[in-house]
Amino acid sequence: MANVSLSWTQSAVDWLTSFKVYARPPVARMLALGFGAGLPILLVLGTLSFWLREAGIDRKTIGFLSWIGLAYGFKWVWAPLVDRLPLPFLTKAVGQRRSWMLLAQAGVVAGLLGMATTDPKTNLNFMVYCAIFVAFCGATQDIALDALRIESADETLQAALSAAYQTGYRIAMIWAGAGVLWVAAWSQGDATGYSASAWTMAYTVMAATMVIGIAAVLISPEPPAPVRSDEKKSLQGWLYGALVAPFMEFLNRFGWHAAAILALIATYRISDVVMGIMANPFYVDMGFTKADVANVTKVYGVVMTLVGAAVGGVMALRWGVMRVMMVGAVLSALTNCLFAGLATLGNHYWALVGVISADNLASGIASAAFIAYMSGLTSRGYSATQYALFSSLMLLLPKFVAGFSGVFVDAYGYSSFFFATALLGIPVLGLVWLASQQAKVNGPKVLE
Repeated sequence: MANVSLSWTQSAVDWLTSFKVYARPPVARMLALGFGAGLPILLVLGTLSFWLREAGIDRKTIGFLSWIGLAYGFKWVWAPLVDRLPLPFLTKAVGQRRSWMLLAQAGVVAGLLGMATTDPKTNLNFMVYCAIFVAFCGATQDIALDALRIESADETLQAALSAAYQTGYRIAMIWAGAGVLWVAAWSQGDATGYSASAWTMAYTVMAATMVIGIAAVLISPEPPAPVRSDEKKSLQGWLYGALVAPFMEFLNRFGWHAAAILALIATYRISDVVMGIMANPFYVDMGFTKADVANVTKVYGVVMTLVGAAVGGVMALRWGVMRVMMVGAVLSALTNCLFAGLATLGNHYWALVGVISADNLASGIASAAFIAYMSGLTSRGYSATQYALFSSLMLLLPKFVAGFSGVFVDAYGYSSFFFATALLGIPVLGLVWLASQQAKVNGPKVLE
């Protein structure tokens, strides 16, 4: 018994020691940088869908407008420019990665202010244009930030970096989710119903808080420029290195295994992404108040995601990324079924708390492992372009399918919709297993 007790004590100490990885400087900085990345995406997707539904926009339109998020799915198209093209004056002053991040962040601020001054009831088209611009700039920021993250530390720290990134990202989502509702409710005061001026105030405040992300970029060091074997002085050589070489390097490195890897990346988060588009309209239609949605789904829920991300990062560090990805895939599909049960209960506060607890904990675990997986697949010489390809592919199919979510809900109801999103996760399990076998052969050790 003494040996067993000693073993458990040593195991507990080992786990606590492992958590110290989050105090390392590159990991700590990633927390702040993740905040800047997490702010814009929710304001043009989840929070915007709440605003639109409250303004009386129908679910079918809201579903199709989720395609605004496809800007994140096509960022690989301009990622080579972000990876290689210097910006006049700015790149020389702060470096390649940080210059593009600062330019993108300025664009996010401008787009959010445009949204703030628009009422979707009277000028939905301009609202959409501004949202697309915010999404484009947010995606550009992500390209540069992902490259900076990958180049800031070696493979052994990537799981911890991804967990820290997710933590900062989710903290921003608390502010962009719950904070925007709190500000809107405060601005609206005792008035009931829809108030365009309340949303104007809320989105103006969101634009102002992008200063946190800007400050985080300014205090972060520029990583060393990667060494590339394909550097050539001619325009033709530059174009080859920027546009062709990153993709050829990946294909040459993994061969036919590349198809299975890309299929996994394209489908791993499909259950969560497709379900998430209708989450806010679902809360509105179930009669939950702004306070309920803000406190439970945007604050408490994000805290649960942070817990999941931290635990997932350490699990991946100790057990390997692929094992944790399998756990995350199973949990992500199963927790969608809980939303189907909530749809039958209706406006039940504590049932909402329970569902959000399970769903967000699972999401955090899955996200930390998945980001570490994609990071481990990149080559240091092409980190921006290759990671942009992976993270774009991650959203492309799910966002396209999600565009029809409003049509599905109108035809079959919320319960059937949530069950259907759970079924979408079943093929993912086989792809995780296949990718795990490939990782044992020629993948980075961190992925085993």
